[in-house]
This record gives sequence, C-alpha cells and structure tokens, in this order.
Amino acid sequence: MSVGELLSILLLGAGLSMDAFAVSVCKGLAVKEVKIKHLVLVGAWFGAFQALMPLAGYFLGSSFHSYIEKVDYLIAFVLLLIIGANMLKEAFSGDEGKPADASFGVKTMLLMAIATSIDALAAGIALAMDETVNIWLAVLIIGVTTFILSAAGVKIGSIFGEKYQKKARIAGGVVLILIGLKTLLEHFGIL
Repeated sequence: MSVGELLSILLLGAGLSMDAFAVSVCKGLAVKEVKIKHLVLVGAWFGAFQALMPLAGYFLGSSFHSYIEKVDYLIAFVLLLIIGANMLKEAFSGDEGKPADASFGVKTMLLMAIATSIDALAAGIALAMDETVNIWLAVLIIGVTTFILSAAGVKIGSIFGEKYQKKARIAGGVVLILIGLKTLLEHFGIL
C-alpha cells in the first residue's frame, strides 16, 4: 500500500468517524462526570461498528463487482458524494442541539453505533470497487481512528460542549466528498 493510499484510508476513517465523534461529544455533554470507562465504552462501540460495516459493505460490493466493473469509479464517487452531502445537510439542519441520552446501556449504545455507521456500509461498497485496497488494513484503520476520535469526543463534550459538533460533521462531509472526487479524477488520469 502506497503512502497516498494509506493517507486516503486515514482520511476516509476520519471522515466516517465524524458522526460518531459528534454523538460522542453529545454523550460527554450528557454525563455529569466522565470516567475512563465511558471513553473506552463509547470508543469500542463506535470503533467496532465503524470497522464492521465497511467490511460487510466490501463483501457485498465484491460479490457484484464483476457486473459493474466499468462504472465502479462512478459508483464509488456517487456513494461518497451522497454520504458526504448527507453529513453536510445534517450539520446545517439545525438539529444539532438535541439533548443527548446519558445512558451507556447496551440497547442505547447498539442503536447509536448502528445509526452512526450506516454510511460506513456504503463506503465499504465503494472500497470494493478498488481492487488494490487491503480491506483488512482499511477496516483496522477505520476502527482505530473511530475509537480514538469517539473516546476523545466524550472528553471534549464534557469540556467544551456543543461548540464542535457541527464543525466535526462539516469536516467529515467535506473529507468524504473530496475522497470521492479524487476517485473520479484518478479514473480519468487527472490525478
């Protein structure tokens, strides 16, 4: 894997983790006293799901890749554009101020982990279109990146509040759109 490909995966991981980061910030806001176990628990839930969803998407995308091989670059571009645009839409929708649930129970965390990782499923399908990608390394990077950013989000939320939630979603959306654009430009030999 080249340095450029590694950087793309790191940026993809950071972009995908922005929803989890934003929810983690809200968790930090909702908890009166943040403990290490909160950081690890939130990081583990979000990191695991952000890793599992692209893996599932990759295998799903790989199963029909031969049928769509001629337009795979376009599918990857469109999926990443949609995911990124949706994150931007959420950031500007005005729903950022919803109070967070302070519960760390299995049901609450499972629902939040699924909700914040749906876009990673689509990203996994996009990764399947790139035959050179090492999916295991990509999944590891995405999971670890999300773990770190989610754990940090809880702490940041407890310290700084809602101030950075919108900015995190905007950054994530922009990064995903840029990765999609890079895929499209590389196909046409512009990059």
